[in-house]
Amino acid sequence: MISFVTNYASMMAQNNLDTTNNFQTKTIEALTSGYRINTAGDDPAGLAVANQFANSVTQLTQGVINANSGVSTLQIIDGGLNNISTILNRMQTLATESASTTFSGNRNDIQVEYQQLVSEITQQATNVGLNSNGTYNVANNVYVGGGSTNTNSTVVVDLSGAQNAVDATSLKLENTSVNGGGTELTGNGVRLDAPGATFLAGGATETFAFNLVVNGAATTFNAVVTGAAGGSTEADVLGQLNGSLNQYGINAQVGSDGQLQFAGSTPFTVKATTADATDEIATTGATAANLGTYNVAPTAAYTAAAQTLTFQNGQQTETVSLLAGDTLGGAIAKINAQTGALGIYAVADAAGTGISLQSAANFTVSASAAGALGAAGAQTVAAPSSAASTTGNALAAVTAITAALAQLGSVQAAVGAGENKLQYAIDLANSQITNFGSAESQIRDADVATEAANLSQAQVLEQASVAAMAQANSSPQALLKLLQ
Repeated sequence: MISFVTNYASMMAQNNLDTTNNFQTKTIEALTSGYRINTAGDDPAGLAVANQFANSVTQLTQGVINANSGVSTLQIIDGGLNNISTILNRMQTLATESASTTFSGNRNDIQVEYQQLVSEITQQATNVGLNSNGTYNVANNVYVGGGSTNTNSTVVVDLSGAQNAVDATSLKLENTSVNGGGTELTGNGVRLDAPGATFLAGGATETFAFNLVVNGAATTFNAVVTGAAGGSTEADVLGQLNGSLNQYGINAQVGSDGQLQFAGSTPFTVKATTADATDEIATTGATAANLGTYNVAPTAAYTAAAQTLTFQNGQQTETVSLLAGDTLGGAIAKINAQTGALGIYAVADAAGTGISLQSAANFTVSASAAGALGAAGAQTVAAPSSAASTTGNALAAVTAITAALAQLGSVQAAVGAGENKLQYAIDLANSQITNFGSAESQIRDADVATEAANLSQAQVLEQASVAAMAQANSSPQALLKLLQ
């Protein structure tokens, strides 16, 4: 039926033209944006999947940044560990030098550099965060992403615990020394190394009575320490003692337990004779004999008796004849007159009642009768204490440094392994970024060739629809001829 009112052909042409215009608009949108999916309505399911891929790419991109930052941090730590290794090598040189009994220099000078290096190790360890409880002395977690769980997405570089700290304390070097070992006072309980501690306040004094050998002869000397008005520090105390004792070849120092020590190759005995009651340097009455030498300690108070003492040190033998009327001082003088050539010396013991025999080299001694040395017969000669001998501290330092180098090597291995783990994680993350990006592209990106063909098709259809609609609109005009 032909009607003026309803032009069905024109309406169909309009509908198809609208569809073509929408199709052309979508095609142009895809070509200009580069995406096949521009709104959720374009592909709801595809958009959800593409968003997951995009989120993974975003996470992994930041994860790579995190991992690269972690690698940089570990490289900084690695550089600090290399510096500490160099410092330990220098400390080993100093310790080895001091560990030789033929060393003829001043061990105190070596000790100054050695202690500065010990402090530098702690400073370097702190700077790179691997001091005890330092910034990186923990289980370091670097979140990279890309895993099925947060645990699988995290790279752990475990540098926690004392075994991974490299400050002097953790490496067990804090109390090592290359100075001559010192003999501690028996019966002493005073520590000089307490933080902020002061001693002999108000000008109080403490006297250390020494029996020693000077120019081959036994003598006595009192080393007096006077406190400042507000008390003297550990350094002040040692300064005063060494100022008076160094001329005799004796050195005052503080041991690893914080107590006062006396060291040197000079035969000596010492007793703390007077002290301030509240802030003394050493407990009143505490005594010591030089354990850095081979020595025979008196087994009893000196008893005057006619006897013969026989000394031998592997080179020659000397005999000393003591008389029943010889005093303690006289007996000591007779012994030194004969044994000085052997390097064996006698001094009064710390109590001032017996004879202490000391020598830098091993020796033997025997008595023909009871008296000066106690019982008759051979007397036991004690070897120098490893802690008090001239080389004892240095030898202990050599051992400690070797152990420290082993611990440092383990930490370096952990840091290096951490760098490699992070690099592997970076490589995997970059691969995942590439693949996730490709997967997202397959879903979201526009196929330019297809969209270009669609645009051409839409343009042709649009032109055809316009032409057809023009024809459909002209059809009702033909009905007017029927009315003429």
